[in-house]
Amino acid sequence: MAKLNCWEFKKCGREPGGVNVRELGVCPAATEIRLEGAHGGKNAGRACWVVAGSMCEGKVQGSYSMKYGDCVECDFYKKVEEEEQSDYQLSIILLRKLIRI
Repeated sequence: MAKLNCWEFKKCGREPGGVNVRELGVCPAATEIRLEGAHGGKNAGRACWVVAGSMCEGKVQGSYSMKYGDCVECDFYKKVEEEEQSDYQLSIILLRKLIRI
């Protein structure tokens, strides 16, 4: 079974070339290369909860600290957590990959 990226699972249309790009822009999770391969996804496609500006419930979201409470209730987040089980990477590990020193 192929692992879906958030834009495939949620069908938001914000991936490059997606149907909603003109109106909403390309989702930063779809282009965040520093998280390439996290949980088996393309770019941050399976770690969208740590990327500011991803879309949740039809709205573009802010920073990790502002949106995380909603993300942990998300059906996609729960799916990734379930699929990855012992290979699930904690958010702190994913966030460290985003920090440039």
